[in-house]
Amino acid sequence: MKKICFVFLFTLLFSSIILSQGTAGVGAKFEYRSLIDMPTAGILEKGFVGVTTDVMPNGVLIEKLEVGVFDNVSFGISYGGSNIIGQGKVNWYAYPGVNIRGRILNETNTFPAISIGFDSQGKGTYSEVSSRYEIKSPGFYAAVSKNFSFIGFLSLHGAINYSLETKDGDNFPNVSVGFEKTIGNKLSLIAEYNFALNDNAITSAFGNGNGYLNMGVKFGIAQGFTFEFDLRDLLNNKKFNASTADRAIRLEYIKNIF
Repeated sequence: MKKICFVFLFTLLFSSIILSQGTAGVGAKFEYRSLIDMPTAGILEKGFVGVTTDVMPNGVLIEKLEVGVFDNVSFGISYGGSNIIGQGKVNWYAYPGVNIRGRILNETNTFPAISIGFDSQGKGTYSEVSSRYEIKSPGFYAAVSKNFSFIGFLSLHGAINYSLETKDGDNFPNVSVGFEKTIGNKLSLIAEYNFALNDNAITSAFGNGNGYLNMGVKFGIAQGFTFEFDLRDLLNNKKFNASTADRAIRLEYIKNIF
């Protein structure tokens, strides 16, 4: 915990002297494509590449590469595993994840932005028995996002998804909601609630039926770089979770390749 606090303070101090930034704060240069787990209507611009690293409990490490291939269309691949950071055998995921998204409606003063897509990358450990991630992948989804001017910006987000991880017998469509509130030029507070409607079956669910409440802070560190610190599962929904919240870190870098 002391190490995490040190990284947190160092990032805050360092970001205060850097003008360019990533996807956090009023001065954000790029749109973010997810809050913590839930997808948003954000899109990676044509000609840009995004690299994201998620570091989570149980030594979970996930790397994602995304490319803006056309106007309002992006594509990506991801891969990872558990116990990568730690000791003993590394438990690699069974398959790499793929994601593709397209924005079908740009935001206006009246209407929110709307995107549709597919993402097969879940989060946490992977169960070979149930053929699913601890936090199921979004699968097919539609997301809406709307920004409001409110002491900076307030962004509201909603998503509905259908995961293909249905071997556990729980194949109900799922819903997530969330928000981002900018705090100054380089800092954002984010929160989301995943109703986990596809993970609440009495016999096979990995969750207790409370849904997943996640919160985090994002910092624009330098040109194209964003640092994020998250507290996950604040409602202690996971059946096998001994604490009230998981701590996780996300690093993101975006660069124009053209």
